[in-house]
Amino acid sequence: MDYTPSSTLLEGGVILVTGAGNGIGAAVAKSYANHGATVVLLDKNIAALEVVYDEIVANGAPQPAIYPLDLQGASIPDYDALAKNIHDNFGHLDGLVHCAASLGQLAPIQHQDPKVWLETLHINLTAPYLLTRACLALLQQQTASIIFTTDNHKDKAYWAGYGIAKSGIESLSKQLADELDAENRVRVNCIDPGTVQTKLHARAFPALDPTSFPEPQDIVTSYLYLMGKDSAKINGQLIKAQ
Repeated sequence: MDYTPSSTLLEGGVILVTGAGNGIGAAVAKSYANHGATVVLLDKNIAALEVVYDEIVANGAPQPAIYPLDLQGASIPDYDALAKNIHDNFGHLDGLVHCAASLGQLAPIQHQDPKVWLETLHINLTAPYLLTRACLALLQQQTASIIFTTDNHKDKAYWAGYGIAKSGIESLSKQLADELDAENRVRVNCIDPGTVQTKLHARAFPALDPTSFPEPQDIVTSYLYLMGKDSAKINGQLIKAQ
């Protein structure tokens, strides 16, 4: 995407990023911090979150916050508690970015493990819904942005619960954008990052050379654009990062 953001694009904003321990989530979180935002880093891997935290602080960006949460095991009250915690500690929430993902099992339908299918659907679709629902009232107090992350591998053979979940995420994004459109305060969009060097892609395509693909930090421009004021009129769209 051809876009050059201001260095202070997100100054004063508080943004929650899921999957912030590695991959695209970590790259987005660091980029947001470097553009002035206070980032709430959410992931189940505390050690990975601490590495991202240290990098942000070392760059002189606003001090982030770490919020460890396992989306697979979290209950509805856990999401409500997260939203309350953000309200109590920061007073506002200006953005929510869903980058957490789980590939699950790639297999023909008749050979898929139903338990893994359900877990994959939960992490990639139900958890983003529950988190968005819990944070929505807080987001509606601001001029805010919600960004979901999808994948072009949705209706292809063997992509199982992951593919179904990503199809659902796109529908959820459009539904919510349509519902909130009249309020003109919270915009909702979806990003397809394309093929990127991540652990998830390496697991899905172990035979491919990962060095031939962009790194996560190379595709964060779309996430910056959709989070900042320059995209204030963009709502209900699916943006391809590459």
